[in-house]
Amino acid sequence: MMKQLIVFLSLSLFVACSLPAQPAKNLIQPTQQPTNFSVSLQEVQNFSTAPALQSFVYGQHDGKWLLIGGRTDGLHQRQPFAAFLAADNNTQVYVIDPVAKQVWSQPLTALATSYQEQLQSTNMNFHQLDSVLYIIGGYGYSATAGDHITYPYLTAVDVPSTIQSVISGGSGLANGFRQVQDTAFEVTGGQLGHLNGTFYLVGGQKFVGRYNPMGPTHGPGFYQRYTDAIRHFSIVDNGTTLSFNNYVETMDAANLHRRDYNMAAQIFPNGSDGFTIFSGVFQPTADLPWHNSVDLTSAGYTVRNTFDQLLSQYHSAKLPIYDSIDNAMHTLFFGGISRYYFDNNGVLMDDPNVPFVKTISKVTRFANDSMVEYELAQKMPGFLGSGAEFIPITNSPYYRTNDILDLNSLPIGPTLVGYIYGGIESTQDNIFFINTGTQSSASNTIFGVYIQKDSITAVKQAPLEGKNVLELSCYPNPATDIVNIKFKIPYYANYRLSLSDATGRMLDSIIDSAKGKGEFNHKYDVSKLAQGSYFLTMETDGFKKTVPFVVKR
Repeated sequence: MMKQLIVFLSLSLFVACSLPAQPAKNLIQPTQQPTNFSVSLQEVQNFSTAPALQSFVYGQHDGKWLLIGGRTDGLHQRQPFAAFLAADNNTQVYVIDPVAKQVWSQPLTALATSYQEQLQSTNMNFHQLDSVLYIIGGYGYSATAGDHITYPYLTAVDVPSTIQSVISGGSGLANGFRQVQDTAFEVTGGQLGHLNGTFYLVGGQKFVGRYNPMGPTHGPGFYQRYTDAIRHFSIVDNGTTLSFNNYVETMDAANLHRRDYNMAAQIFPNGSDGFTIFSGVFQPTADLPWHNSVDLTSAGYTVRNTFDQLLSQYHSAKLPIYDSIDNAMHTLFFGGISRYYFDNNGVLMDDPNVPFVKTISKVTRFANDSMVEYELAQKMPGFLGSGAEFIPITNSPYYRTNDILDLNSLPIGPTLVGYIYGGIESTQDNIFFINTGTQSSASNTIFGVYIQKDSITAVKQAPLEGKNVLELSCYPNPATDIVNIKFKIPYYANYRLSLSDATGRMLDSIIDSAKGKGEFNHKYDVSKLAQGSYFLTMETDGFKKTVPFVVKR
């Protein structure tokens, strides 16, 4: 839900007046010169039967999408009696085939009441692991409670069998659902991820009662509490019964007090998997979006106060992309809403009303762990993207762990890597103060997303038809005394092998200005290096390959 559960507008700044956008001051401006690849969108034509949904959850199997929950209206209205009406809940389970352009549906009434109520809510937290879609929380009207609530359920959905049940129209829909209840799952507007057997429920809030932008002292009351936490646990699911254990909650009110943000899978410079918690709302001491980000791995979390994310500050469609040649992690954000945007003259504007934007932005994390934000030349074709999802083509060979696109595995030329579906479509940037329910709507538009490596990347890979021409590995890893380095160069060329530390600082040119072709082996003494993460980098004729290793004492 956009600008949804309270307080997007209970903040005194918004109640007082609607402020005009001004050029941003005292901020490092994101560059407008992105590198490595280009992005293009192509609308899927002649597919008017696709449902219009925003803030839903999805799973997928065999090229078909399973869509549950969300809303069928646009940006919620300001009046409590008109906001988050049950009549605008999505009460169907949809299956979409984006290639064949077919849609199937079944009503939630085939399920028990607890499933029906939760699964027509909005802003649920979800993650698909193998063939099971796990759904937590969500906000909406509960007839059982007689009020709007945040649901206390963890629900597991067998994606293949549910898709088959919806398509066949049979009576077996309920067979694919399992559920457990606990107050730990009363979360809406957070994100759910999975690492090394552990689930992470990050941020979000518990919200109970009717939305009211004037707060509980000026009309119908409500209860709102941010989780301020990372909750991690194991799910025990044998396909029939569902439970959880090993629950741990880590609270940080200063940095995790955020919701309705983007959390994207990452491969960090040391080769570890994790997530980055980007921007979101609201800062604990100001009713404005966050600028900083938080990195999350199985070892814990790290707050990134040296990086400002300005261009994509609310939940939107997103795509993580990894460049293994440069050991760089890119995250794309499509549209949405943001406090900052570039105007037509390239001036970075600051609009504290936090409008809808057409921006497509990219945050790049380099091998030295620095981060830079870019605006791409390509823009969304309208005020789209908020409450939308990017749905990857996961049966393609181009994806890695947690649906991270592998840039270097892409062929030359534009490649369809997934779709942007649904979300809110607004008629203009700032509509909240004039919103009667007609200025925006849920979208049923589907865009194919194409990625094309730029000329630099293409030149690097063209000689071997898109394959990385360098092979580099090392063992043992971790190492204590000697690292055995193995590398291969497929043609006669000058090359250099170097060593750098976790900050990107070069420590040693192990082999400098050598020339050769074939497979090489080298032993390197690491006995005098401090314990920590290091990188070996092979470079030749514009090609580069980097691999991490760890020195352990």
